[in-house]
Amino acid sequence: MSTLAVTDDLFFDKAGLDRVRTEALVSEALAGADDGELYLEYAQSESLSWDDGKLKSAGFDTAQGFGLRAVTGETFGYAHASTLTEDALKRAAVTMRAVRAGHSGSAAMSEPPRGTNRALYSPDNPLTPMPFEAKVKLLADIDAYARARDPRIRQVSAGLVGEWQAVQIIRADGCRIADLRPLVRLNVSVIVGDGERMESGSFGTGGRYGYERIISPAQWQAQVDEALRQALVNLGSRPAPAGEMTVVLGPGWPGVLLHEAIGHGLEGDFNRKGTSAFAGLMGQRIGAPGVTVVDDGGIENRRGSLSVDDEGTPTQCTTLIEDGILVGYMQDRMNARLMGQRPTGNGRRQSFAHHPIPRMTNTVMRSGHHTPEEIIASVKSGLYAVNFGGGSVDITSGKFVFTASEAYLIENGRVGPAVKGATLIGNGPDALTRISMIGNDSRMDPGIGVCGKDGQGVPVGVGQPTLRLDGLTVGGTAT
Repeated sequence: MSTLAVTDDLFFDKAGLDRVRTEALVSEALAGADDGELYLEYAQSESLSWDDGKLKSAGFDTAQGFGLRAVTGETFGYAHASTLTEDALKRAAVTMRAVRAGHSGSAAMSEPPRGTNRALYSPDNPLTPMPFEAKVKLLADIDAYARARDPRIRQVSAGLVGEWQAVQIIRADGCRIADLRPLVRLNVSVIVGDGERMESGSFGTGGRYGYERIISPAQWQAQVDEALRQALVNLGSRPAPAGEMTVVLGPGWPGVLLHEAIGHGLEGDFNRKGTSAFAGLMGQRIGAPGVTVVDDGGIENRRGSLSVDDEGTPTQCTTLIEDGILVGYMQDRMNARLMGQRPTGNGRRQSFAHHPIPRMTNTVMRSGHHTPEEIIASVKSGLYAVNFGGGSVDITSGKFVFTASEAYLIENGRVGPAVKGATLIGNGPDALTRISMIGNDSRMDPGIGVCGKDGQGVPVGVGQPTLRLDGLTVGGTAT
């Protein structure tokens, strides 16, 4: 059965909507608007959490609803409901008519998204094949394996999360686009102790596929081993020094700094409004030579990937920075139209209850030419940040603060002792110019990213190679 046929079954055959009348309602509601769509969604999700040697929580949820949007110039109206009925659609249509009152509209509504038959992931629902009892046993096995690995383990936590989302987008011109989206994730964290001191480590993995990719013993045992390794490294760490120093960032997940400090500033809405630190710099050098950054929503099975975005636009690989020069922004349909550009497949929303906005998918810095060993060897004294925890950024100024969850001193070109409490403090645009060496080992994170913006959370991916940054401010805890 085709993706469109599956969603027709969910929204029309089972929910009771009449497709022909629904299309007519959408066409009438959006007549005279510059753009807009009806977004239909059906989603199933489950989560199991294991803690303190037992199943702590288990939940399953089914949600469905619609969101109707009309765009007029820089203004949009949005109405949503969790009931898929013709009466609810009619009430939403009244709101849309109020939004476009007095608006003459374009000569024609913005052209629809181009069609695509590309599928980046399986349409199958990952929640149904694996019995609940098997999921609980998986978490229990993780707990038992971890505790047998090292007597210093004080606590084991594990979580299994799965989702299946079916969407159909209907435009006023009758264009219909559908997508079926699986998403799974397995997280493991451990706490180890030595006397009064306790430290933690964690590791997670996931993507747009079924549970079978993450539940093999070889897979989850490797996750436990990595979480334990991180915890033991932190258990033996010493306070981090503070000051301005050379910082080497590891590959993969440290790309979260790139995502926050730079990626958000390259989303179309912030640049159209002039509130980004990168606004007005198109075509100018904003990074060191060799720095190339892309946002690629078309990587198969990746957490941040989408066959089509939440406006129906096929995702693509959008080059944002090329050899240090700003060459592109991530665009949804509205901001692209207002900026005289084309949408890039970055219009995303958390659910039917949220309107689409420009968001990242998988944001990656391309590889350079140096080996990681060359980069470490080039540093006489500095910090090697391998993993990151929390952080924050101010989009307007570009200032960021990030905490390293695993870091080491670099002493005379060698990785030295582990340190704890290191924070990286800087400015996104400035940090791009401080990159002096780019590794040849760019890789993606293991598939755990969640991005927040305007109260909406969406799954994302990040990636980068090993990087050397000169003169970055490090906040530490050493006295």
